Amino acid sequence: MYGNGNGKLSGAVIAVAGAAGPAGRATLLTLAEAGATVVASDADAARLAEAVDAARYAHGGATVVGDTVDLLDLGAAREWATRTEKEFGRIDGLVHLVGGWRGSATFPETDLADWELLEKLLIKTVQHTSLAFHDGLLRSDRGRYLLISAAGASKPTAGNAAYAASKAAAEAWTLALADSFRKAGGAEGPRTAAAILVVKALVHDAMRAERPNAKFAGFTDVRELAEAIAGVWDRPAQEVNGSRLWLTPQT
Repeated sequence: MYGNGNGKLSGAVIAVAGAAGPAGRATLLTLAEAGATVVASDADAARLAEAVDAARYAHGGATVVGDTVDLLDLGAAREWATRTEKEFGRIDGLVHLVGGWRGSATFPETDLADWELLEKLLIKTVQHTSLAFHDGLLRSDRGRYLLISAAGASKPTAGNAAYAASKAAAEAWTLALADSFRKAGGAEGPRTAAAILVVKALVHDAMRAERPNAKFAGFTDVRELAEAIAGVWDRPAQEVNGSRLWLTPQT
């Protein structure tokens, strides 16, 4: 059995895409603490190594590995999924944390170059990871695909057109994945689930240190997000498949 053997996710193998940022670091720590084997990826090799080392050191005995993967390359994403399942014998989750933001002061000032960038970061990476991990997650008895999205996808603002549209497309793609899992489950219902965790925005300790007087109203702390991610495995696939799980007041 992989993982540290004594947590609620003991034996589970969970991949985390976009693992080197603050949310990724918190997620690696939380999943490792819960006993999972964690397979992290990011385009930034140096930051990924730091995040993996931090999770390993925080939880002695935890299996946390890093892999620099270009998720804009479908072939590379498929190789990552195949390699992970072959090495660890199963794949029980893909947590999609690849992010990015671009915006403008007004709608007419929207720069379509922002759309071109966000379409890659926020949509293509979701397409590639979902296609790559689909079959492996179906083989699991507790497979989960989790997209982290933003409330702005449901209520876009004038200066966030490119970002909100990208997030909305990623959500629609994830819901189509959920429908595939539903159909695969047949009359008994899905055993594997795809779900969307919705935040207004994320906050972490470094942000608070930089802006000590800011209230960050409605923001979700990255540690709270990480706990919510791990908690999805506590809930039945039929309950969470195709759902939006709001970590901020619903818009």
